[in-house]
Amino acid sequence: MRIGELAERAGTSTRTLRYYESRGLLPARRADNGYRTYDEDDLRLLSQIRTLQDFGFELEETRPFVDCLRAGHPAGDSCPASLAVYRRKLAELDGLIGQLADVREQLGRQLADAERAAGEAAVPKCEMTG
Repeated sequence: MRIGELAERAGTSTRTLRYYESRGLLPARRADNGYRTYDEDDLRLLSQIRTLQDFGFELEETRPFVDCLRAGHPAGDSCPASLAVYRRKLAELDGLIGQLADVREQLGRQLADAERAAGEAAVPKCEMTG
């Protein structure tokens, strides 16, 4: 298939496909007429890249998965390098979740302090003026 058909089937743009090609994630095969040509395996590579990016992976983090598929494995995450990327991403997410939990706790304390102070204030309640 040509680049336009691949882009349509993958739900992306030809510009994105050219970028992936320039980064070495998508093969650069040319027909005799000079047109780029792709096959179903390339569509699988793109599906893997897009799925991982939907999960928050950076483009370069998808490389071990693409390499795994290119090596003939049935799934991009069946190689040790791919599993290592999964582990790193999970550790990164765990760290972010911990940070968010800390921020939530601090915000909850701040809200409780503010509500307590507002309840103890002797000043009249604020009124909206129009």
